Amino acid sequence: MKRRIGFVGYDDLTLLDLAGPLEVFDTANSRAGAAVYENVVLAAKARPFVSESGVAITPNATFASAPALDTVLVAGGRGLRDAATAAPVVQWLKQSAPRIRRVASICTGVEALAQSGLLDGRRATTHWRFAAGVAQRYPRVTFAPDALFIRDGKFYTSAGVTAGIDLALALVEEDLGEKIALAVARELVVYLKRPGGQTQFSEPLQFQTRSTDRFADLAAWMIRNLKEDFSVETLASRAGLGPRHFSRRFKTAFGASPASYVERLRLDEARRRLPSPRQTVDSVAASVGYASADAFRRAFERRFGVAPSVYRKRFAAR
Repeated sequence: MKRRIGFVGYDDLTLLDLAGPLEVFDTANSRAGAAVYENVVLAAKARPFVSESGVAITPNATFASAPALDTVLVAGGRGLRDAATAAPVVQWLKQSAPRIRRVASICTGVEALAQSGLLDGRRATTHWRFAAGVAQRYPRVTFAPDALFIRDGKFYTSAGVTAGIDLALALVEEDLGEKIALAVARELVVYLKRPGGQTQFSEPLQFQTRSTDRFADLAAWMIRNLKEDFSVETLASRAGLGPRHFSRRFKTAFGASPASYVERLRLDEARRRLPSPRQTVDSVAASVGYASADAFRRAFERRFGVAPSVYRKRFAAR
């Protein structure tokens, strides 16, 4: 049975919010060996709409001429924060949602679902940077700012940008099973199921963003060289500072001691590597800089509340 997927477009949308999930469903067709999905880009008017990055996209249909749809995905973008742009999207969602099996948003596309009232009394998520503001504007929706995506009934919401790919892969897995979804993920060179939430992805980036002058190069080096010696003396030397001065500046800048941050960095990378069938718990421990597998197990369980072997079984692709 062919499923028709509607992608809601408008001026000033985030291009990857649209293009990423589109590629997932199109790749699912090739991996399934049949046209199981039909992708339809929708907009309020028949004219091309222009993304935030300046790319013009011609819709396949307008809201008024939209065919019957199995699933709808609303891309995020600053356009939905403009009342005139958001109004036709919100109105169409109100009218059409009862006839659609699944309704989903990518990133700040949640604005349209929340404005429509469709998420009232439900759980949702969005990009971590916008979560607090969106939660304040829509108090009837319960936001979980760290989730990559959330399903509540037939409504799905996802975090920022690439999390739209995670959500689309989950929808493919629902429809076609894990084997096809995993094949799509491999084709696109992404995880089928990324462990953890959005915080883990923002932390290293936050480190680099907040770093200035001598800390900037250190941030990139640490992420690339997790097996290296990360003693305060070594890190201070690379930053060109004395150990005490380095520790004070580091804690002031990042709100954590160097040792605490190093542990978070290593453990977050470890949980990304654990689901791989080519890795063991011991090899992951060594790959992220733990000399002792037992020390790694204790640290992992202390941080995540679960043993690495249990976490590996829970998230490993079968």
